[in-house]
Amino acid sequence: MVSLVTGGAGFIGSHLAERLVREGEQVIVLDDLSTGSRDNIAHLDASPRFRFVEGSVLDAKTVAGLVRGADVVYHLAAAVGVRKVLEEPLDSIATIVDGTATVLAAAHRFRVKTFIASTSEIYGKNEKSGLTERDDTIVGPLETTRWLYAVGKALDEFIAQAYWREHELPVVIGRFFNTYGPRQTGSYGMVIPRFIGQALRAEPLTIFGDGEQSRCFTYVHDAVAAVLVLMRTPAAYGESVNIGNEREVTIRQLAEMVLAATHSDSPIDHIDYHSVYPKGFADMRRRVPNAAKLRGLVGFSPDTPLEVGLRATVGQLDRQLAMVAD
Repeated sequence: MVSLVTGGAGFIGSHLAERLVREGEQVIVLDDLSTGSRDNIAHLDASPRFRFVEGSVLDAKTVAGLVRGADVVYHLAAAVGVRKVLEEPLDSIATIVDGTATVLAAAHRFRVKTFIASTSEIYGKNEKSGLTERDDTIVGPLETTRWLYAVGKALDEFIAQAYWREHELPVVIGRFFNTYGPRQTGSYGMVIPRFIGQALRAEPLTIFGDGEQSRCFTYVHDAVAAVLVLMRTPAAYGESVNIGNEREVTIRQLAEMVLAATHSDSPIDHIDYHSVYPKGFADMRRRVPNAAKLRGLVGFSPDTPLEVGLRATVGQLDRQLAMVAD
């Protein structure tokens, strides 16, 4: 098997590429390194089953050449994080929408089954507990740039579904809910690496707002396992599927868990969103998935306890900080 992973030098993509190489597959990673890092996949270079190509999913010729030689495509390349979307909306639109259209056009041309990475942002302002794949998308006013990501990813899903319905291209759409773990960076607004970094540096943990907003956090190894088994399950073709841990925690509780995992005495500070994010930011009070569809298709759903995943993430970030200090 030959697997092409777009965005494979990024957080989730690098874990997916690593897992595929470990399972004996030939893996090609395509990444422009705009948000991914060569360091994330450097340990794979020694494997004869691994190849890295620096390039963009917007380059139709490059994409077509790589897809042509693949048995399966995992399309994870995208704009990363709320901050990047707010600060670089034009580049974000191009990467999210045009990139997906380019990958799917090549997959259709060469009849290659494809995974499309989507997001819980699809649900927008829908704060229902236990969001199912058939629940409404509710976005705010389009002058609020935050909704660009949700709308762009929704369009990705529509394109993928159109290829399935009109051309029977085997596609699976996975909606990731707040994936975290080793190699994730806090540079683009991700809360767990930001909290851990602050705790390890003995800085205050900064909570935006009152901290009562809640999320469900999915350990990256669980997310990767779900992606792989979905792509090996024909009943999943043409489906959009939540990939999320169903355990709900508030951001305040998360901060306290990070302090416990790092054995830190850092204080917790509350600050206003608008002192950090540019105009166009909006937040949701709650986002909780229902993973029943995933369980029904593949027999499991993400269940790594947050405490366990946090310890693994702390260990990796702690080693990074030690290397910088040396």
